[in-house]
Amino acid sequence: MESPGSVPARPLSYEGVWRFTAPALDVSVPQARHAVRDLVRRQGVPVHDEVLQGLLLIVSELVTNAVRHAALLSPQVAVEVAVGPEWIRVAVEDNHPYRPKALESDSAQTGGRGLLLVKEITREAGGECDVEHTSNGGKIVWAALPLVPVSGAPPL
Repeated sequence: MESPGSVPARPLSYEGVWRFTAPALDVSVPQARHAVRDLVRRQGVPVHDEVLQGLLLIVSELVTNAVRHAALLSPQVAVEVAVGPEWIRVAVEDNHPYRPKALESDSAQTGGRGLLLVKEITREAGGECDVEHTSNGGKIVWAALPLVPVSGAPPL
């Protein structure tokens, strides 16, 4: 506990922000997922296994979307992982201006439900997700999840 005039507590050892880029190619999807998993392990992030599995699926979906839909205007995608005391956030940035929308489930459709899946995983974990425009005309799609599932939330 801090007393008045004391030095603020240092961030926890696992807190920080990491960013890497990858070519907008299919091979980058599993590479991004493995890089995030390895980062979480290396930093000792105390994330619940169910949350980590959901986060890795989100990484796969967001990078896949960037590769499939933005590669023409964005030959590189950036993945950012930010970890705080209670949350982990993953963001995927590309240079394509199109703002994706979650499609409704259609059993006749073979694809197009990735963002819907991201929203559902995020909701079930008690997190948040959104899309933001960047100053260079691209976008960032992000999801933030609590390190421990919210009590009362259904398992992922």
